[in-house]
Amino acid sequence: MAEELSDFIEASGLLEYDPKAIDIIYKKNPIRLLRRLWQTLLPIGLFLLGVGWEKLIGSLEKNERQTFRAKEFTKLLVDLGPAFIKAGQALSTRPDIVPPIVLEELAQLQDQLPGFESKLAMACIEEDLEEKVENIFHEIDKEPISAASLGQVHKAILKNGEKVAVKIQRPGLREQITLDLYIVRNIAIWFKNNIGIIRSDLVALIDELGKRIFEEMDYINEANNAEKFKKLHSTNNKIAVPKIYREATSRRVLTMEWIDGIKLTNIEAVKKLGIDPNEMIEIGVSCSLQQLIEHGFFHADPHPGNILAMDDGRLCYLDFGMMSDITQQSRVGLIRAVVHLVNRKFDKLSKDFVQLGFLSEEVDLTPIAPAFESVFTSALEIGVNKMDFKAVTDDMSGIMYKFPFKLPPYYALIIRSLITLEGIALSVDPDFKILGAAYPYFARRLMEDENPELRNSLKEMLFDENSLKLERLDDLLSSATKEKKLDSEKILDQTIDFLFSKNGDTLRNELVSILAMKIDSIGWKTIIKLNNKLPLKIRSKTIEKSAKINNNKILNLSSIQKMFNTSRMNPGFKRKIIFKQIPRILITKDTYKMGLGLMQKTSEKGLVRLVKVAAGVEQ
Repeated sequence: MAEELSDFIEASGLLEYDPKAIDIIYKKNPIRLLRRLWQTLLPIGLFLLGVGWEKLIGSLEKNERQTFRAKEFTKLLVDLGPAFIKAGQALSTRPDIVPPIVLEELAQLQDQLPGFESKLAMACIEEDLEEKVENIFHEIDKEPISAASLGQVHKAILKNGEKVAVKIQRPGLREQITLDLYIVRNIAIWFKNNIGIIRSDLVALIDELGKRIFEEMDYINEANNAEKFKKLHSTNNKIAVPKIYREATSRRVLTMEWIDGIKLTNIEAVKKLGIDPNEMIEIGVSCSLQQLIEHGFFHADPHPGNILAMDDGRLCYLDFGMMSDITQQSRVGLIRAVVHLVNRKFDKLSKDFVQLGFLSEEVDLTPIAPAFESVFTSALEIGVNKMDFKAVTDDMSGIMYKFPFKLPPYYALIIRSLITLEGIALSVDPDFKILGAAYPYFARRLMEDENPELRNSLKEMLFDENSLKLERLDDLLSSATKEKKLDSEKILDQTIDFLFSKNGDTLRNELVSILAMKIDSIGWKTIIKLNNKLPLKIRSKTIEKSAKINNNKILNLSSIQKMFNTSRMNPGFKRKIIFKQIPRILITKDTYKMGLGLMQKTSEKGLVRLVKVAAGVEQ
């Protein structure tokens, strides 16, 4: 018994996940380990025997039986405790490991357990904060308002009268988590050494899970995350983050400002606050994209209970235990992948997945590009704005399970975050499409960002074999102007930089050709009008005939007109912004060259027309 208590104390003292240290603790005295093995391996073994038997007799081939077993597996994880719940949540974002039908059930795994005794909760506060509860709080509710696998939350009032939420960790949690991770990790090692069908490194997956759970169990780390998140979004007056009370916070106790808010899924209650739920969703999507692409520090668990609408119109984020970082290189890679997806460059999309770490460089990409094409072509036909994100990720799950994909941890958390966010949004608007909501943001980043790789991606988006695709430019501008934070002056500045750069030579020539066609078109229309005003005797029959037959062939400039109309519709696009750039444009030597080229091409087109008219040839 004394040895078990020693193991308990040693495990409770681990502040960071350390597989070697955990191994030493439980190898010294296997009694507690054996007891927990009996509690876990027996139900797991019985479940696997049942699945194996059904597979042997062929009954598992039926979809309804697979669904039943997937639900049973999910319930088993909940029964086994916090570590297994977290493992299930981690697996729910790993289509490279888990079959789609199991993935669907794991995605619905709820991190909710019954609360523990308030006497134990109060004892934890006093032990960690080294102070009597009544000396810290004027009042604290004995019953928790919510409980999850790691802890529970109590409502309280501080001595100064401020309302707070107090999050208290489950007693013995670190010891139980440590022991379960040790068991699961050794199971993973056995699978790695004996079962060759699983491609991904299960041991590395468990170690990543262990690291994240230990971070989540450290409430000081969560407090740091909350304050970092608040600082990053300090300029956004639509985002709220609770204040952290450091004097009443420790590794197992977290005290934060009490937030009166409504879950976004409670539409009627949100409306009663005088708030448009759709606007709340827009704020949430915009904030999520800013977290992913600009800050590289994002909330990985935005479920309905963690995002609240406040009566002042702000959106409040709660629970910062599960956060993740994305490198600048990965952020740029994600945008480039979107560009290749929109342009249907599936071979380049395959290479993007190699650079992002989804595929190793040794993998043969030949069969993967056609697989992407089969998944995305039909979805792209209806347009990015109408693509069903859940359907696309489900199809992608099939590809990732079939081919040798290995998902980086950040990607799994991004998918989980976006699918959860889309689920919340769909409860407000059944027609909501997160890709449609996100694309304007990506368009703005492409138009504004000075990153050289994104400059090349913008060129790749707008040009196809050195030919400017006006419809893509129109689509990009139209999408970008839907972003409320669009900086029109910066976009114009970037466009001019690109236009007069070495790489802008093709674009300059294209613009000269377009302008020459426009001037020629105006000139030809003017000749037609003048000809129509002349007396019938001297009127040119050739010009009349050409005007009637080929009126539509003069020049279709609808794309250009739409482009300019889009620019005018954007409230930030003011004439003074354009006039401000004129001196800069005029002093550029390339402007002089473009002017000469324009004069030459316009003269050539005008001369050709005159010769044709004089010869009586139809235009």
